[in-house]
Amino acid sequence: MDTVAQSAGMRVLVVDDSERLRQSLAAGLRSQGMAVETAADGVEALALLDSLPFDVIVLDLVMPRMDGVRVLRELKPRRSKPRILVLSARDHVNDRVEALDLGADDYLLKPFAFEEVRARIKALARRSTDDASPILGVGALSIDTSAKLARVDGTVLPLTPKEYALLELLAHRRGHVLSRPAIFEQLYASDSDASDKVIEALMSTLRTKLAQAGLPDLIETRRGFGYVVP
Repeated sequence: MDTVAQSAGMRVLVVDDSERLRQSLAAGLRSQGMAVETAADGVEALALLDSLPFDVIVLDLVMPRMDGVRVLRELKPRRSKPRILVLSARDHVNDRVEALDLGADDYLLKPFAFEEVRARIKALARRSTDDASPILGVGALSIDTSAKLARVDGTVLPLTPKEYALLELLAHRRGHVLSRPAIFEQLYASDSDASDKVIEALMSTLRTKLAQAGLPDLIETRRGFGYVVP
C-alpha cells in the first residue's frame, strides 16, 4: 500500500504562529491524503479540539495569546485526546522534559525535514490506533470500529458506508455538538461536488434505521448548532 493510501482518513491539527510554516506543513500533509486543520495559537487550537476529532496535533511551543505549554496543560487531564508532536526551536533538555511530562508524545527540533515530520505523525497515529478500544458503546448501541459494523442489542444495523461513518463520528464525539459543515468536512473529501446539505438527508436515513432498531432518540438536534449523541 502506498504512503498516501496509508494516510487517508488521518486527521491532523497544525498549531504554529508562523503562517508560512502552517501552510507549508498543511499542504505537504494534505498531499499525503491527510485531512488538516490549522491554528495560529493555543486559543484557536483548543476551540478546534472541542469541535472536531483529531488523530495527531503538531504543536509549537512559543505562540501569542496561549503558548504550547499551556495547551499541553489544558489537554493533560482529558481522558481522550490526540497524540501530540511538539515542533519547537527550544533545544534545551529541560524544555523537552517539560513537554513530555505534560503529555507530549514526541518532540522534534526546528528546522526539520518534512519527511521526518510525516513519518513521526504516522507513527503516532499508529500508536493511537493500537491503544484505542475498537468498540464504542452507547446504551444498546455497539460500534465495532475495526469491523465497521454497528449493532443494536447484537443485531447488525444495515448501514451504508456514509451512514456508518456519521454514526461513528457522533458516537466518538459523544457529548459534543457537531455542526453540519463540521460533519461534512469529516465525511467528504475537500474536492467533493456535494454541499453540506447532504448531511441532512444522511441524518434522516440514519435516524430512520436507528428508530426501526428501537433507538429513535439516539441523535439529538440542537437547532442552530448541530447534532449530538448526548
